[in-house]
Amino acid sequence: MATIGADRSLAQASISSQNLPLVRRLEAVGFRAWPAASVQYDGSWQVRLTAGHPSNRLNSIVPLDPSDHRDVEIRLEKASRKFEAYGRAAVIRQTPLASPVLIELLSTQNWTRFDETVVMTCDLAEAELPDTLDHLPTHDVGRFVDANLAVERAPLSLKPALAEIISAIKPPSGLFMIENAVDGPLATVLCVQDNDLAGIMSLSVCETRRREGLGTEILTSALRWARMRSARSAWLQVKLSNRPAIALYERLGFRDAYHYCYWQQEPR
Repeated sequence: MATIGADRSLAQASISSQNLPLVRRLEAVGFRAWPAASVQYDGSWQVRLTAGHPSNRLNSIVPLDPSDHRDVEIRLEKASRKFEAYGRAAVIRQTPLASPVLIELLSTQNWTRFDETVVMTCDLAEAELPDTLDHLPTHDVGRFVDANLAVERAPLSLKPALAEIISAIKPPSGLFMIENAVDGPLATVLCVQDNDLAGIMSLSVCETRRREGLGTEILTSALRWARMRSARSAWLQVKLSNRPAIALYERLGFRDAYHYCYWQQEPR
């Protein structure tokens, strides 16, 4: 597994260096697809904070210009204090848009890198989607949130924050669920269509019902919905360690666009 991760990391270095405009666009639509409660800027750094939800995507410092390395140590300390005010440890999200100067600073201080993630894209015009049972999206945010928390076995205390996040998404969204009267919710996915790009978010399958094709079925429904609404490409994010999910996405035509990871400072 370590070898696979290392090989993919080396490959993305050459990919991302040639596709910074794509990275910038996908980062922008990603912010709109999963909106933080508070967003502040320091130069090109975006400081995202959401008190009610623990997601690192909603609670991180995201540098957005490789050439922006002015006063990095002072700015990092300033941004970290914003997290302390929320009772959180500061987290840096490193994409190909992060300054190498900043990353070098993190590596020389007591910061630890974790959760390497791959962003994948798919050409919907060329994708051969399997002939599975189709599901229509619901417009009931509360029902979808309940189903998503149940499938992920997440605490019910997250319901208000998750409902607020989903309700704050401005682009058109499709909330998809698979459920039955006996077992309840079995799978969920959120598809956010931002012009010609469709973002796949929160794809979850009940742990006891995996490897039954439910992931393929619900993802295909979301992609068909997006394609019918004139989306030309789809994108998603998945942890590099989640090999079964990556294999599913690759079967449907998704390919690596770039990688990102997080850094967190160890307690002193």
